Amino acid sequence: MAGASNHPEDFLPLSPSQFYILLVLAEHDLHGYGIMQSVKIRTKGRIRIGPGTLYSAIDRMIERGWIVETDSLQPNQDDERRRTYHLTDFGMRVARAEAQRLAATVQDARELGLLTKFAF
Repeated sequence: MAGASNHPEDFLPLSPSQFYILLVLAEHDLHGYGIMQSVKIRTKGRIRIGPGTLYSAIDRMIERGWIVETDSLQPNQDDERRRTYHLTDFGMRVARAEAQRLAATVQDARELGLLTKFAF
């Protein structure tokens, strides 16, 4: 069941873990271990999500209607106990709202001289 609000902005700001879970699910459906590995790879190890953090975040995201559990299995996946997660349309809207919020924050930092155009 979706959260009390249908406005993505009401859930912001997201934690880095929440945001990256949504980002990797925007690319394709994944099981929990795949989410943890994809976040680690995408962030070059800067963000590592442990199982406790991952599954409590997944439970909240399902409750809020951002993701759903699917019955599909990943290619070459032989463990049927693995649950696969799919980003919902509302979850995509939440991810976009957070990306826009972060982009505005980066722009503010640039305007204040805290960040150069190509600083990483």
